[in-house]
Amino acid sequence: MLDIVIIGAGPAGLAAALRLHQQGFRPRLFEAVAEIKPLGVGVDIKPYAVQELTELGLYQAFVDISVEAKESIFYTGHGQQIFGEKCGKHMGYACDQRFVHRGHLQMMLYKAVQERLGPEAVTLGTRCSHFEQDEQGVTLYFDTRLNPDAPARVRADIVIGVDGIRSAIRSKLLPDSSRSHFSGLTLYRGVTVMPPFKSGGSILHIGDPIRQGTLIVYPIQNNVDDQGNQLVNWVIEQNEKPQSEEDWNQETGVKEIEHVFDDCRLDFLNVSEMIRNARECYLFPLIDHDPLPQWSFNRVTLLGDAAHAMYPRGGNSVCQAFVDARVLAEKLGGMADPVAALQAYEEERREKVNWLVLASRGEGPEIVRRIVEERSGGQPFEDIETLFPHEEALSIFSEYHARAGMRIPTENESEQPKKYKSVFASQK
Repeated sequence: MLDIVIIGAGPAGLAAALRLHQQGFRPRLFEAVAEIKPLGVGVDIKPYAVQELTELGLYQAFVDISVEAKESIFYTGHGQQIFGEKCGKHMGYACDQRFVHRGHLQMMLYKAVQERLGPEAVTLGTRCSHFEQDEQGVTLYFDTRLNPDAPARVRADIVIGVDGIRSAIRSKLLPDSSRSHFSGLTLYRGVTVMPPFKSGGSILHIGDPIRQGTLIVYPIQNNVDDQGNQLVNWVIEQNEKPQSEEDWNQETGVKEIEHVFDDCRLDFLNVSEMIRNARECYLFPLIDHDPLPQWSFNRVTLLGDAAHAMYPRGGNSVCQAFVDARVLAEKLGGMADPVAALQAYEEERREKVNWLVLASRGEGPEIVRRIVEERSGGQPFEDIETLFPHEEALSIFSEYHARAGMRIPTENESEQPKKYKSVFASQK
């Protein structure tokens, strides 16, 4: 049996371990942090990724920690609706779409790995410093100052780098990839305990990218305080903020952003009050890395953010990593030559995900708010249909969903939306 080592025990690395276990492997995971904690804020798990979790036998455990997505609605900065669509099973997909706290998702996967592969499967406090490979395998070297009992040197047949946006494995394979792409935008990511709004499973996309920045709002935990309130995740994107360290967990206050959406009028949500009542808020510069020309190098490959770090637009980053995990496990489980299996995995996945990296850099489906802002001159409108026809918006979403692997369900081809010129072609 192949001896497989996974570098990184985030959601993607843990999912890869579970998928490989389904194929009969017992991978070992090495994680840099000394303790896995439920850090982070919200993530949007699309229907195709819920299918991946279902196939891992984790659907009910996932339901228990998440909120079902029911509708996705886009508004201008004034609070006027631009476009809305149903989510998950409500749109006709085979699986639901769900919102969850990233840390809770990671802990769920971590528990499953410990139960199925054993508590010894994950070694914490071991940061990979470098590696060497030869015809027979790979030798990994670790900084073990956080865990002196861990091995400083490990030998493996195959290594999978799932160590995130600042991947040490990627930097060794592709030294030039360390150059990141800073958008000039900064994200403020916060959570607020508050009563449910609208359907109780609504994701709101508010504002414009020109005048005031943008805001995404969705619930990630039900009845968080035993009083019926939800934990609501929100993300504000602001222009021309200073670039800061590439770290999701920089805590900050809301003073800089608490009044940005004072002009937004929604009859079901006081946006500024939600921001001021934040339980916690984190700062992160909107950064990605250029699409990689190669993922697999003989016996070493990349997966998740290490392979395709993308802006968190369209909610596809961790979802695509779950697909990576399945495809890689299937190739390794079904092919006698592991090096050929890694190449086959890359051939199936890399170009598809690289398109999403570029589409997300260019706003992804959020571009509909820019279109309306430009056509309206930033002013309130009387009729959205004359300004931005529903069919045009539907065409944009249809293309994006299809490219992400979740073509909008319809009974027949004639029901597919009318084709407009792609708005994604120029998003580089």
